[in-house]
Amino acid sequence: MDLLKTNSIQKVLKTFILIFIGTMALTISAKLKIPFYPVPMTMQTFVVLFLGIAFGYKIGLASVAVYLLEGILGMPVFSNSPEKGVGIVYFTGPTMGYLIGFLFASFFAGYLNFNKNIFIIFGKLIFSVSVIYVFGAIWLGTLIGWDKPILQLGVTPFLLAELFKICLLTILAKKIIKFRKFI
Repeated sequence: MDLLKTNSIQKVLKTFILIFIGTMALTISAKLKIPFYPVPMTMQTFVVLFLGIAFGYKIGLASVAVYLLEGILGMPVFSNSPEKGVGIVYFTGPTMGYLIGFLFASFFAGYLNFNKNIFIIFGKLIFSVSVIYVFGAIWLGTLIGWDKPILQLGVTPFLLAELFKICLLTILAKKIIKFRKFI
């Protein structure tokens, strides 16, 4: 019985450590940015997908959710915080749709089976990252108005960088999946 308690405590502790590592990786990736208007270009989408692939959909999703909660509660974890605000005010700005899309993308990246050929892996990662842009574009259009060029402002400038990130993750996916065995 003590052995079961010890294993459960170790598993919970390991999960909390992985979630902490995930939120730290997301925070660092948010600060590595190229300024764009109205949405900055960061490495967050790469990390969101990486967390899903490496940690699985449960821990990957939990990492993103805790990261978002940290930002909503006022911690300066988002890309342009604290310079352009913190907390719920910043969260509900132009990037909110993308941030919410992170939840779904990490889930899909962790849930989908990546033990297939490289083209199937590429397609699944494209699908996962597309969810971020769908949510982002919908919110951006709602926020700044549908009469603005939403796709030119919130999607098109990021496509080449996303393609590079997806290609890199596609190449690394099978190796990253092996990491899950240690979790």
